[in-house]
Amino acid sequence: MAKKLRVINHKVVLNRSAGGDAGITFFLSILGVFMFLPMVYAVMQAFKPLDELWIFPPRFYVVNPTTKNFTDLFRLMGTSWVPFSRYIFNTILISVVGTLGNLVFSSLAAYSLAKIKFPGREFFFQTIVLSLMFSSSVTGIVQYLIFAAFKWLDTYLVVIVPVFCSTLGLYLMKQFMESSVSDSILESARLDGASELRTFFQIAMPMVKPAWLTLIVYSFQGLWSGGSSAYIYSEELKSFSYAIGQILSGGLARAGAGAASSVVMMIVPIFVFVISQSNIIETMGSSGMKD
Repeated sequence: MAKKLRVINHKVVLNRSAGGDAGITFFLSILGVFMFLPMVYAVMQAFKPLDELWIFPPRFYVVNPTTKNFTDLFRLMGTSWVPFSRYIFNTILISVVGTLGNLVFSSLAAYSLAKIKFPGREFFFQTIVLSLMFSSSVTGIVQYLIFAAFKWLDTYLVVIVPVFCSTLGLYLMKQFMESSVSDSILESARLDGASELRTFFQIAMPMVKPAWLTLIVYSFQGLWSGGSSAYIYSEELKSFSYAIGQILSGGLARAGAGAASSVVMMIVPIFVFVISQSNIIETMGSSGMKD
């Protein structure tokens, strides 16, 4: 039996009633609200006085909102023997440099694996995919030996350089380039005399903009919220999240400041994600990644 068709915005689509569309929209809206609730709860916690923070069962709402938690947080930040501006500078430096390096190196490697034929290409890619199975704790000793050999211990390099070699970013970019960059377009550019680097930067990269924007978001969020590396010993080289963790280690009296710090830490990553969310959805759909 032939399927019924209907017209939406002058396009003929397969049968799905208006009621079905409304039902799906309603379901997704409810799901979106439940996904948004933890963020709302974190914000509510930041404005609760201490007596409300320890009520059991916990309340989702605030009865007597206060900004004292934020005041306490900034007061504690001001008493640190290393200025908090230094922690913030370290985090921004590591996040920006690490993200840019990850983007450049992952994109170049992905372009080579996806669009340049050379012996052993599949072997290299399968090895990269296999490396995704290993956690950082498994490779910790090897990394320490490498950092010690290069005299990188207790420097920014022990945090930044490993991000340049992120296999997840390479995998994401490679999958997207294979599906979105046409071989015929690249071949036309080469026939016109374009070098491989010019083809990469002026043709391939603009065509995979959603992918590298997604990579920027993922990399930046991980570096921004990540704690200091175990290979950094100097206090003046540690990150903002580490400093916040030190504040929270003061016990129950600092629970309010801890709730406020959670909101402060998530503001920047949320902002970066919101402006790039459409590109992230497109990239996940094209690369085959679901989580």
